[in-house]
Amino acid sequence: MSDQPLHVLDTVLDAIGNTPLVKLNRIPQSLGIKCTVLAKCEYFNAGGSVKDRIGRRMILEAEREGIIKPGVTTLIEPTSGNTGIGLALTGAVKGYRTIITLPEKMSKEKVDVLKALGAEIIRTPTEAAWDSPESHIGVAKRLNQEIPNSWIPDQYNNVNNPLAHYLTTAEELLKATGGKIDVFVAGAGTGGTVAGVGKKLKEAIPAVKIVGADPNGSILALPDNLNSEGIHSYKIEGIGYDFVPNVLERQYVDEWIKTDDKESFIMARRLIREEGLLCGGSSGTAMVAAMEAARGLSEDQVLVVLLPDSVRNYMTKFLSDDWMVENKFIDTPTTKTKATANGAPAPASSKPAAAPVPTTATTPRYGSAKISDLNLPQAITVSDKATLKEAVEVMESKGFDQVPIVGQGGRLVGMVTLGNVLARVSRNLCSLTDPVSASSFKFDTRPGKYIEFTPNSSLDSLGEFFERHSSALVTEGGSKGRILNVVTKIDLLKYLVKTSGNV
Repeated sequence: MSDQPLHVLDTVLDAIGNTPLVKLNRIPQSLGIKCTVLAKCEYFNAGGSVKDRIGRRMILEAEREGIIKPGVTTLIEPTSGNTGIGLALTGAVKGYRTIITLPEKMSKEKVDVLKALGAEIIRTPTEAAWDSPESHIGVAKRLNQEIPNSWIPDQYNNVNNPLAHYLTTAEELLKATGGKIDVFVAGAGTGGTVAGVGKKLKEAIPAVKIVGADPNGSILALPDNLNSEGIHSYKIEGIGYDFVPNVLERQYVDEWIKTDDKESFIMARRLIREEGLLCGGSSGTAMVAAMEAARGLSEDQVLVVLLPDSVRNYMTKFLSDDWMVENKFIDTPTTKTKATANGAPAPASSKPAAAPVPTTATTPRYGSAKISDLNLPQAITVSDKATLKEAVEVMESKGFDQVPIVGQGGRLVGMVTLGNVLARVSRNLCSLTDPVSASSFKFDTRPGKYIEFTPNSSLDSLGEFFERHSSALVTEGGSKGRILNVVTKIDLLKYLVKTSGNV
């Protein structure tokens, strides 16, 4: 790339695309792979992922068609993070307010980047069925109805998602390789990447083979028997779904390869350590599938694997030995102590700790308002011994869409929501005669410490909590405090509308 002419870009949006194609050496050689393996490093895009391409295109095309206008339209998007970053990046440059709905499992780093770009974030339960009101998709739709002049780009259905890859990503691959590609491998989330690239490559190279990587717990792969594990949670972010997005035209994918979390994270760490590619966890997924697809290829053949995002988003996750051990992906940490270049333990620093950088005081967004000012309805609970039918009857009779679940001695064990129950029952994932645990969000499976909220807690502290979580329970306080209310960020948005006349 050093021989390319340098020039000034009008905006950072011009730094999206034309990402490098890098030959992989040590990993393919260690696995006995004969073919040439090339990695399309999409984390070199301005926002750090392949999703920058669709974020830019969806906004620019909507502007061109007169659908949205900077300074007027609010962008709302349900995303696993990277599309949100791509949209927020373009939104920051163009002058849009951006709201992102994001499942709780997505990394803190993604949230921090989104906040830095000026996006507002609403967290949703990871376990929520995609078509339930409390999912990141359902919440985005509700906000779209409540916020004037708002628009959902909708990466799951927007034709500009696969078109961005058909017109740019695939063209870059054809140009860089001179049209010599035998196999292309990519993970699938919305599927816009693998479908868009796949369509263009098949037009240019009819014999090319397109391979999609799909994590266990997702149901995107074909034939359906590959998804025998069914729908369940997994740690890899940004790929896989419990439904098939409309932009995923699976006729352009010749083969699907299923992967699991452990092999994906270990491979991602190998890509960093052995190839020097600072990529994310789903890049490990794609690489696992690529190495399987490459087994029968000869020395004169070329396989291209797409690495979608950067390690920046996962510094506290798979890059951390402690996190890998905690999640049983490795047995012991690979690094015990800090070391010098020759491997000896590094001496303690003699320099004093740096003084903290002073921060500028900001005015609380909600002033002195407290949770009691929200006028929340009294919470109703159900027993963990109840059936889903009984829980639904309680919610419908009281006009609630979610209720806390309590166990022996009144111990709080989880939440059940009407939307998630109906979504799971309608898809035959559970029955109304099943115990309430069959469709609940269980607190004992969620990481992190608990924060107590009482009616006297400030709305600013609640708002800060919602940057990481989807809902909170308000209690009387103390270890045996009675549950008073259930509160979500939607309640805060309604409060802002009521008190200020705008959101």
